[in-house]
Amino acid sequence: MKRFGLALGGGGAKGLCHLAFIKALDEMGLRPAIIAGTSIGAIMGGFYASGMSGAEMEALLKANLHDINRMMDISLFRRSGIKRGKAAEELFYRHIPASRFEDLEIPLKVVATDFWDRREVIFDSGVLIPAIRASIAMAGVFEPVTLNGTVLVDGGGVNPLPYDIIQNDCDITVAIDVSGEKTPPAKDAVPSVIENLLTTYTIMQSSIVKTKLNFAPPDIYIKPALTNIRATEFHRYDEIMEGVRDDVAVLKDELERSLKKRRWFF
Repeated sequence: MKRFGLALGGGGAKGLCHLAFIKALDEMGLRPAIIAGTSIGAIMGGFYASGMSGAEMEALLKANLHDINRMMDISLFRRSGIKRGKAAEELFYRHIPASRFEDLEIPLKVVATDFWDRREVIFDSGVLIPAIRASIAMAGVFEPVTLNGTVLVDGGGVNPLPYDIIQNDCDITVAIDVSGEKTPPAKDAVPSVIENLLTTYTIMQSSIVKTKLNFAPPDIYIKPALTNIRATEFHRYDEIMEGVRDDVAVLKDELERSLKKRRWFF
């Protein structure tokens, strides 16, 4: 059987829907040969690669969903971000049964951004949780992470959908883009300050993805609409999961079709 790789993109709360696609793979009896993740995709990828099933991940999420704001440990007096991220990091340490990339059941690549050199940093060995924490360090929101002398921020700044870093490691590449879509409100189309900042960041990420898709697209590309769901709206979990039902069906059909195709090498 062909090897397939799974790339999980960033998108804040919209990335909760990665669970729906992981559960679909479980239902099909399939597991990726390698996973790549950015931001919330790195979180989901870390849990999944450690051996947890989609159902187990969903149960953990539901048990902690109401405490997400508390876990963000907001502090307006921090120098580099309004959220320390320590509580989220502690959750990862408690529930991801692996401390190093080498301990994972499925190989994982996590993307972060070197703040000062403005370049992509790919973690696939060494300590796991600090790498995931660095990948979610969205500018102005989470404090950066200093690891091995490098100041690291959100991987979405350089590679919001990191399917390209695993294309050489598998026969079929599956990319789940959870950047979502935006429509203007009926009354006032001028965004608020926060909406302006967050959506502009998403626009820049979308430009990165579009360029990559034109250059070297994945074999299977799934982009749910997830319209007008903000990065911090984790409370809309049920709506998010319901909103990707058709996309999950598309993934199943396309993956099944791709895996059945034969490719001969002589």
